[in-house]
Amino acid sequence: MHIKYSCLRSDLSYNEDFKRRSEAFIAEIGRTLGTELELSELKDYDCDLKLIYVQTGGSENLFLQNIAELQEPYYLLTNGSNNSLAASLEIMNYIDRNGHAGEILHGNTEYIAGRINTLAKAGELKKKLSATTLGVVGQPSDWLISSIPSYDEVTARFGIRFKHISLEEIKKEFNNSLLVDKSKLPGVFKDEEKIKALRTYNAFKKVAKDNDLSGFTVRCFDLLKPLETTGCVGLALLNDEGITSTCEGDVAAMLSMHIVRLLTGQTSFQANPSRIDPSENTAVLAHCTIPLSMTERFRPDTHFESGTGIAVKGELSTGDVTVFRMSADLEHFFVSDGTILKNLDEKDLCRTQILVRFDSDVSELLKHPCGNHHIVFYGHHADEIRNVMREFGFK
Repeated sequence: MHIKYSCLRSDLSYNEDFKRRSEAFIAEIGRTLGTELELSELKDYDCDLKLIYVQTGGSENLFLQNIAELQEPYYLLTNGSNNSLAASLEIMNYIDRNGHAGEILHGNTEYIAGRINTLAKAGELKKKLSATTLGVVGQPSDWLISSIPSYDEVTARFGIRFKHISLEEIKKEFNNSLLVDKSKLPGVFKDEEKIKALRTYNAFKKVAKDNDLSGFTVRCFDLLKPLETTGCVGLALLNDEGITSTCEGDVAAMLSMHIVRLLTGQTSFQANPSRIDPSENTAVLAHCTIPLSMTERFRPDTHFESGTGIAVKGELSTGDVTVFRMSADLEHFFVSDGTILKNLDEKDLCRTQILVRFDSDVSELLKHPCGNHHIVFYGHHADEIRNVMREFGFK
């Protein structure tokens, strides 16, 4: 995290003792955060988070005099002495009354550092998302009746840009892709099926590169007949290569997965909640593709619904995971830490199958679902996801 701060203070309060205590306050926050806060000019916003350190009372007019140098939202840092909080309250009331956003960062060092950490992560994420272009290949699948957000609202909220790409582009690149690298798909597969799966991977990758995409979602079921294979392998491989790749044209799932990648650096598993047991607070999550790096081992199988192509039957490590999904209305989200209890091998489900015990109430998925596909990734990150999503206006 790169955090900068600038100071507002009345000269009446400045002396060596004041300077020492102010520097100690900033240094203690830095130690708690594990990163040094950098003193900068008021107009310097080249960072993940900029703080305005209101050091004393009498700073209110200084804020107004310099407001042209400052950028919204206004984060006012106060140390609780020299009438710092009183001045910050007056300034924040002015900010609120004029319809602007901001917050006073005040409390003990742990609280202040925690808020700075969340705000800096949200700021860093917003910068990355603003540099993101995501593709929608084809249209969202017909059954995803509540997973299509307003593209304009997504751009306004996150800064993400979208490109709509025809499935014909995938078909064209598939037909042009005659050479494949069979080492990309280790394990025992029929050569004919492996080649078709890898030609699909090549087509996805070429379209993503040509359109400068950070990720995409594809209406994959409409490729089954013309390509005589599935997109499962291509999506698995591209996710491992850092291109967020999701199934069925699920835009909300793509957004959720891309946020996970940018925030935690992890690849993730797009899965259907296939069975929920509220009494045990567990759910079975399954799908026919998963990044190979997430698996302990995997074997070939056919695509569940069509019985064709190559699906990825992966086994995951048991232990800590997080399950996340944002809603297409850009208002709500579900997130829970959990534990993978075991891998399953049931014939009536998509091929990669896990049983997860949730830390949060899993019955929320039955009462107030945010949609179908949920994003599963290793480790416990629910608090981090929750805090950052709230900074983007989610409830």
